[in-house]
Amino acid sequence: MVIANYFGAGPGTDAFFVAFRIPNLFRRLFAEGALSQAFIPVLAGYKENHNKSEIASFIAAVSGNLSLILILLTVWAWLFTPNFLMIFAPGFEIDSQQFSMASDMLRLTFPYLPLISLTALSAGILNTWNRFAIPAITPAILNITILTTIFVLAPRLDSPIMALAWGVLFAGLLQLGFQLPQLFKLDLLVTPRINFEDTGVRRVMKRMAPAIFSASVSQLNLVINTVLASFLMTGSISWLYYSDRLVEFPLGLLGAGIGSVILPHLSKSHAKKNSDEFSQSLEWASRWTKLIGLPASAALIALSQPLMLTLFQHDQFSVLDAEMASRSLMAYAIGLMGFISTKILVPGFSARGDLRSPARFALYSVMTNTILAIALGLYILPNGWQHAGLALATSAASLLNALLLLTKLKTLGFYPKTSGKTAFNIRISVALLIMTLILVFSANHYPWQEWTRIERFLNLSIWIIVGLGSYILTLLLTGFRMKDLLLSSSIRS
Repeated sequence: MVIANYFGAGPGTDAFFVAFRIPNLFRRLFAEGALSQAFIPVLAGYKENHNKSEIASFIAAVSGNLSLILILLTVWAWLFTPNFLMIFAPGFEIDSQQFSMASDMLRLTFPYLPLISLTALSAGILNTWNRFAIPAITPAILNITILTTIFVLAPRLDSPIMALAWGVLFAGLLQLGFQLPQLFKLDLLVTPRINFEDTGVRRVMKRMAPAIFSASVSQLNLVINTVLASFLMTGSISWLYYSDRLVEFPLGLLGAGIGSVILPHLSKSHAKKNSDEFSQSLEWASRWTKLIGLPASAALIALSQPLMLTLFQHDQFSVLDAEMASRSLMAYAIGLMGFISTKILVPGFSARGDLRSPARFALYSVMTNTILAIALGLYILPNGWQHAGLALATSAASLLNALLLLTKLKTLGFYPKTSGKTAFNIRISVALLIMTLILVFSANHYPWQEWTRIERFLNLSIWIIVGLGSYILTLLLTGFRMKDLLLSSSIRS
């Protein structure tokens, strides 16, 4: 909201979002994506079968090797910054000033990669030791830091929007520092060392190759969209970014949260060869995904324009920007269940050491996204809807990826047919239908564009409460109970 109000949607914000997306892509490749999927199962095995000294030695080797690789990559990015931009945003070359601004920003944001990657590694260790609170809080530091630089640093810079890039760099330092005391308390804060011959490191590296692709498929699709959007109307990259932020909200709360919790649990179940516990854990995650993901997706679609007008339309962010961003928000929201499901299904393969299947499905997803994005974004849809076509292509690809993962798990017998699943699904469907009808035929018939910001916030809050209330009330009236969501209940059924 603050970025939209201060900087709007234009060449400067387009440049920043590209400069921020590039290190974020590599972060998903080397940290939260591939490394976590490859590292945590091996670490869980070490926790079960090795002593503290061997565990510390393994962590030191992984962190040292990771630091070396990412520092070299960062230096390479500094030396060849224009080349990176030509790969990720070739359309920027048309505007030399925008290209220069994006280059300056990328040199500031790229060091965020090694910092946040080590942060993610630390979070994986803490999660494996059932310390979930600190890793869950850590991402908020990025938001707080960027807000601080906007308010404090931006007014003091010749180019105020550069404060966003500085904020990213400062946030990386603070996020890593926030994790270290917790590692120290667990006696797992070790000095990184380079050792590619370590047995555990070799196991992690063997797992990482296919995991790099499978765990970061959504980021690859976003990069493809960014490349294509750089050729569209100025502001297209920003519209896609703002709408993606709202989709990332439930995705971060639910998908990333459950994914982080379930992977160590699945790895432990697999290490104990307890297939029943393994399967029921996936079913538990699926129930939470349906309960929260489906209404979130429907509400984002039904309230797309009110949300954009209320949250972002102010000062530098125009009514036209809000309308454009609402179009891509609807398109992204269609694929929300695919995004969330992928985050809870991929760990089902990672914990068992099967990273090739998700990689193969991810390849199909990227191919689907690329074909649809080019067709919808560049040829089929009219001007003003092209960026939404890119978002719709990503949604279709995410749903395909989730469907392939789910089908494979069912084929392998790791996705159980529990009693009560049909009744649970019916309750969710009825509640979802009633909520959607209320929002579509009521909330959208108000003059949102004519209201003041306070009026928008009040009315949006009311309709969110009404929608949520109708959803919960319908669930309760149809027989839903919280015990349906307890992991122990799922296992007993």
